[in-house]
Amino acid sequence: MVASGSGDSDVAIDNPTPHRLEVGDNAIPLEVSGHTATDKLVIFMVGLPATGKTHTANRICRYLSFFHDIPSKIFNVGDYRRKMCGNSMPASFYLHDNAEGRAARQVACDAALSDLVEFMRPDGVRVGVYDATNSTKERRQHLRSCLVDSGVGTKFMCIESICTNQRLLDENIRTVKLNTPDYRDMDPEEAVADFSARREAYAKVYETVEEDEGCPFVKVHDCITFVVHRIRGYLPLKVAHFVMNLHTLPRTIYLSRHGQSEYNLLGKIGGDSGLSKCGIEFARRLAVFAREEIACDSGVGEDDEDKAEDKKERRPCRLWTSNLLRTKETAQFIERPRLTFNADAFGKHEWIQFRHVIRRNLDEIYAGACDGMTYAEIEQTMPDEFARRQMDKLSYRYPRGESYMDVMLRLEPLAHEMERTREPVLIIGHQGIHRIIYAYMTGLSREEAPYVSIPLNTVIELRPHAYGCHERRICLMNKKEMSDMLDDGQDEPRPVTSMPLPPSRMKSVAKTEDFTKGDPIMDPLSH
Repeated sequence: MVASGSGDSDVAIDNPTPHRLEVGDNAIPLEVSGHTATDKLVIFMVGLPATGKTHTANRICRYLSFFHDIPSKIFNVGDYRRKMCGNSMPASFYLHDNAEGRAARQVACDAALSDLVEFMRPDGVRVGVYDATNSTKERRQHLRSCLVDSGVGTKFMCIESICTNQRLLDENIRTVKLNTPDYRDMDPEEAVADFSARREAYAKVYETVEEDEGCPFVKVHDCITFVVHRIRGYLPLKVAHFVMNLHTLPRTIYLSRHGQSEYNLLGKIGGDSGLSKCGIEFARRLAVFAREEIACDSGVGEDDEDKAEDKKERRPCRLWTSNLLRTKETAQFIERPRLTFNADAFGKHEWIQFRHVIRRNLDEIYAGACDGMTYAEIEQTMPDEFARRQMDKLSYRYPRGESYMDVMLRLEPLAHEMERTREPVLIIGHQGIHRIIYAYMTGLSREEAPYVSIPLNTVIELRPHAYGCHERRICLMNKKEMSDMLDDGQDEPRPVTSMPLPPSRMKSVAKTEDFTKGDPIMDPLSH
């Protein structure tokens, strides 16, 4: 294979196992077409406390801003109330017949609504989410009237979260509400009692959303049953579809790159090579980790390390890999026994543990004409292309290949699957792919995603929750154990790969500066 670029001569590329796109509808990498939405949208969250409203609001805004580049913002009335009245307000503050409390809450509601209106004023597509109980028809009508009178010209819809499952409600209270500023320093039993009294105060006056209110809505019952009423238009339908994949149950996502490949040893990018000896050893260790850690449910919290040895109960788990050989070989030793467990919706259910699901949208960024080259070869033979990528990794597209933006488009459907999945899922993928998934789950911006370090031989455990994402990194194999470990082929000249700064600042910083030294996320020990 011969590649020509901006250099003085052509160069023969030693690429015996190239990454080939399959013939068919998906043979050409997707284009970055941008979003199709044309209207502004305001979403009113509706529901009693601890029904998952804030979790839903956060996931909607994260999804729209990250995958569709739509400006999205949450206006949480609770945050406004805490700024005005303080954190620790007793349950009596929320009683409907408490005139003073009701007036204070009204001020917080109006302040949030005012900021929402100002956010929605600029031209262009944007989404604002008004996150509050909005528990009466009168309140919801007031919100809609204010929006109409403001002249911002926006569509609106309600998303009502209803929770009648006591187990789900208790889980929401334990894992979410007790960690909010309102109860952070309070005794857990006292906090639960106070929160239950607060919830009861809202329940006394609560009115569910009805069709005669004249507002499109989606009702979510226990994250299982959905009622959709008068939802029309690209963006409202996109939101409704996404919401139907959400749930509030705790879940864990494990990200692992493939083991060291033959191309990693040679410093080549892309390709479809198999694993090296060290890569095979990592695959064996990953199989042990999957069996002894991922597949075991301790039934205890993260801080209960003393009970770690009691992990006996098996839980159903999922396994996803890309279509490339190195990820499939990394998954080869993972055991796949048959299990029987109780599923909420189906009763007793047969399950194949770690059933291997191959997803082509998990394939690494396609390097096109640069597939099978080293970064040194690209810099030598295609200096203009190399420089362009240095300046804008997010938008740069390899000649006849893909960009990070392209890959985000093909990963967007996978976001629905990750949100929908309730079982722990192990995703064996690639550095570029995991950068995007990691950024989406942890709240990083699109611009930051290409600069996150995802090292070989490390499992990244992510536990999303309503207000963020817990993270743990487990190194299964360090470089001292790998006598023939060279640079993994993905290590580019600094500061390009691991620089945690926006590309717009690259011109103003010295290239010799080490941006990541000592940073456990951007410069992990096993990088």
